[in-house]
Amino acid sequence: MPRIVHTLLRIGLSASIMLALIAHTNGSYSLTFVNQLESFAYDVRLRLTCPGGVDPRIVIVDIDDDSLLQEGQWPWPRRRLAELVDLLFDDYRIRLLAFDMVFPETERDSAWVVLQTLAQGALREDAAFQQEWAVLRTELSGDARFAASLQERPVVLGYSFAMPGEQGQDLRIGQLPPAAAPLAVLASAPNPFVDAAGYSANLPSLQASARGGGFFNSPLIDQDGLIRRLPLLLRHDGQLYENLSLAVLRTLLGGLPLSMVFGVGYHDADGRRVEAVRVGVFDIPVDTQGAVLIPYRGMQGSFPYFSARAILNRQIDPNLLTGAIVLVGTTAAGLLDLRATPVQNIYPGVEIHANLIAGILDQRLKYQPVFARGLETLLLLCLGGLSIALGFTSPLKALLGMLALAAVTFALNLYAWQVLNWVLPAAPALLLLLLYLFQSIYGYFVQARRERRLSYLFGQYVPRELVAEMSRQPGGYALGGESRDMTVLFSDLQDFTTLSETLDPHQLTRLMQFILTPLTQVIHEQHGTVDKYIGDAIMAFWGAPLPDPKHARHAVDAALAMKARLEALTPELRARGWPSLRIRIGVNSGVMNVGNMGSEFRVAYTVLGDAVNLAARLEGAAKQYGVAIVMSETTRAVVTDIAWRELDRVRVKGRIQPVTLFEPLGTADALTETMREELVEHDRALAAYRAGAWEQASARFEALQAQYPEQPLYGIYRERIAVLRADPPATEWDGVFTLTVK
Repeated sequence: MPRIVHTLLRIGLSASIMLALIAHTNGSYSLTFVNQLESFAYDVRLRLTCPGGVDPRIVIVDIDDDSLLQEGQWPWPRRRLAELVDLLFDDYRIRLLAFDMVFPETERDSAWVVLQTLAQGALREDAAFQQEWAVLRTELSGDARFAASLQERPVVLGYSFAMPGEQGQDLRIGQLPPAAAPLAVLASAPNPFVDAAGYSANLPSLQASARGGGFFNSPLIDQDGLIRRLPLLLRHDGQLYENLSLAVLRTLLGGLPLSMVFGVGYHDADGRRVEAVRVGVFDIPVDTQGAVLIPYRGMQGSFPYFSARAILNRQIDPNLLTGAIVLVGTTAAGLLDLRATPVQNIYPGVEIHANLIAGILDQRLKYQPVFARGLETLLLLCLGGLSIALGFTSPLKALLGMLALAAVTFALNLYAWQVLNWVLPAAPALLLLLLYLFQSIYGYFVQARRERRLSYLFGQYVPRELVAEMSRQPGGYALGGESRDMTVLFSDLQDFTTLSETLDPHQLTRLMQFILTPLTQVIHEQHGTVDKYIGDAIMAFWGAPLPDPKHARHAVDAALAMKARLEALTPELRARGWPSLRIRIGVNSGVMNVGNMGSEFRVAYTVLGDAVNLAARLEGAAKQYGVAIVMSETTRAVVTDIAWRELDRVRVKGRIQPVTLFEPLGTADALTETMREELVEHDRALAAYRAGAWEQASARFEALQAQYPEQPLYGIYRERIAVLRADPPATEWDGVFTLTVK
């Protein structure tokens, strides 16, 4: 093909990519993958720049599982809620209280109903009864008692709206609070706020006693199911009603009215759009649907949590709540207020409101300015033109030029995000990436055959980073057999064989993929090479094909991370109807043979040797000692900054030379004082055992078992000592125990 045709084709396809993104930006059509990228880019920026820490200004009183266990199932008696309100204001001296829940129904108290029937029936003419009933009616009515506790106090009640087309759109339950503003506040600007239909609100007596109210549900959940924004206001019957977070803010400010801040709309025919909602000195920016982006501080726990049970039992230091804004919500799974967010897949809904309140008070709300689309179009044109020009330079200059453009783009985006609180689109960065990939595609097809073949051979079981490194250092690895000092890991799932017998092949395949994928990811993150999968077992090694001076440390870190990753999967396993699983891991370091081994029909890149066999035996030993991870003394000698528990000195089956076994416990500075004391006592007991002081060793292990009953190791030693005392060893005692099971 003539060079001019190549050039025109290259320019034409590059320009097509640029024009497609510009058309998407201007709303000519929507590219789903670009929208997904925008959401992903937003989430990444949010997670990387979350301020973190704990904000003590806003406290969450949690209706958690412990509270339900003590007080009974929800809903609780209204008198108990009234007691909670009184305690929070009178004893804990809080500033404001908001309920992220609704009370739409009258409490049904059988005793109160009976007395009410008598008062209106048989005893209607009994003056003494009527006089006493007038006094007791309020005290006996849970609703009246709850309403009385709300009066003259800054309390905000929550409620929910139903959107048109949703279930409940025709319901009108309870009493709505006073509207935040009439539609007239919009003046002549288009209405950006979503219409609401039905509602489930609080009892009139409760809402009338509270200072305000706000809706807590959101119709603006993104397509991926994540809650990134909340509607600030919703329209209903010609009025604007406020979100729970906005209701809290207005109550804090003494019920200040709200007004609209108008800007120049990019697509509005009359050139106006609602840019922000103003309350006092606070401007809350909203998008074209009247929603505000939630300024998450971090993962769950960014605000203090106190169990409602502890509050009712007066177990919390009042100083921790004095002057705080308190939100009453729930993290109990059965009460269905857990949401998916960019910072955490399972996140309490009440903490979403806490984040928004804190963000408004701090004025750290992100928003997309009205001119963002125009700026994006300009950036696409400039970056597209420069990228096309760079495509005709040398590969090095093209790479450096693209990196420079990317650096400027990311710097501009980061400055806008961090300093100006602007959310700029990610399409310019996508354009740079697409054009660079397109410009580089020609070079890809002329890559050396060695690199392509290497990627093909090793890409399935070696981390991609290692493949790239091997390509850059072709002399740094060998495909033949050689001896190296390496570390090998064997892992197995406890009782998995029994479990697999209860699953059909499809379920078993899904479960295997669900478990092995994150465990393999951990190995790759620690620069390991997966040798093979043996059913539910994994064999991996460190130190080949590329040398790794820290192979032992990487293997230990991988073992600890695999255990933690599997424990973290437990909630999702249960959600899918699968039981929780435990892992056993054996790790050993030493000299082993590594390379391509097998037959003339099939070869595998693997490791062999006594050190490998020992690692497999250590994995089996983990079951006998009731621990998740067993390491050898050779690994222990290399990795010195990890805290360990010495398990035993044994002869494993098929091996004469004894080996000392250790259980890694994590970094030394992460140990609690209780754990340090336990390890000291354990070492003393083990020393007595090794010295043959059976009575002293038995007493020490008995004390350890009584203090730490969850640790099976101490029971094992007590049983072993009992046998040795009954049948002393014939030869001189060397403290070595022989394992008879693999």
